[in-house]
Amino acid sequence: MLHWNTRRIRAQWRIVTHRRRSLLVNLWYTDRCPPLSLRKFAGDVLRRPTPPQQPWSHPFHFSAQQYPAKPVKIIVAFPPGAVTDTTGRLIATRLTAVLGQPVIVENKPGAAGVIGTEAALKAPPDGYTLTMISSTYATVAAVSRLSFDPIGDITPIIQISQEPYVVAATPSLPVKNVQELIALAKANPGKLNFASAGQGAPSHLAAELFATRTGIRMNHVPYKGGGQAVADTIAGHTDLQVSPLGTVLSHVRAGKLRAIAVASRHRSAAVPDVPTVAESGLADYEVVLWVGLAGPKGLPRPIVERINTEVTMVLKLRETGEWLQAGGRSSAGGTPEQFVATIKKEIELWREVAREAGLQPE
Repeated sequence: MLHWNTRRIRAQWRIVTHRRRSLLVNLWYTDRCPPLSLRKFAGDVLRRPTPPQQPWSHPFHFSAQQYPAKPVKIIVAFPPGAVTDTTGRLIATRLTAVLGQPVIVENKPGAAGVIGTEAALKAPPDGYTLTMISSTYATVAAVSRLSFDPIGDITPIIQISQEPYVVAATPSLPVKNVQELIALAKANPGKLNFASAGQGAPSHLAAELFATRTGIRMNHVPYKGGGQAVADTIAGHTDLQVSPLGTVLSHVRAGKLRAIAVASRHRSAAVPDVPTVAESGLADYEVVLWVGLAGPKGLPRPIVERINTEVTMVLKLRETGEWLQAGGRSSAGGTPEQFVATIKKEIELWREVAREAGLQPE
């Protein structure tokens, strides 16, 4: 047997098991330990029982109580100031306080959110890279060829907010409700122009769905962004648009646009005098802009539940509700399973609408 006679050693051991048994022996020196046979030491260690595996099958073995041990990053796939960005920063600020680690927002805009989302979904599923997604995630999945599976490669955590779309018309258009709009469009097939933020954008698909459900035919005028679409509708260059309420709320309140109806189940607290589309006789038309938090595929369930719980508490705060309502939104919440169901349902819906509108995946 081999001994160290000139120096004495002490050894610390631990066993790490992941598909095979391996031994890590860290040695450091001291003058107080008796001689030790390394061969005997290794044999004794390997004969010890293997530590039990964690209850969930995943290479990242930690618990919700241990998480997080370092800063968390939330990737926002849109520029600063977008609804996903402002919502993400609110959530990041609140989570920083309760998690005890910095939660940082990183903007990665481009390609209608695909660039940032793809980067987040390719990150290790350890809870330290999350992403804000919105209903644009579902519409992009419906009209684009993606390098990732929009259902299989993501772990939805919680839906944070929802915001109804609103049918908004230029004030000069002689309609005040949905039925008058339908009658005008049917009397002038293909002559009413609706604006959108671009071909295949959520506002485009929302208007196409409205036309399909009401049996009318309108002319699509796509713009490179929602700002110019709103400006031209205000100016009367286009007749109407179907957009998230927050996009046009200030213009509706200023009388520059006329809100015909909101596309939600209930009236919005931001514009309580505006009826829902369902109240106007179209019960099967509901379109909302939702925002939520997600992570890569394989995110451990204890981490998902921890984040879901903390965000739920944030959504219950009065200050959060007031902040959301000021932008035409309301809190959502719910379980990860409910969020998954929402995403699946919307991707299927928008794929059907895209096919009916003749949009081909690009």
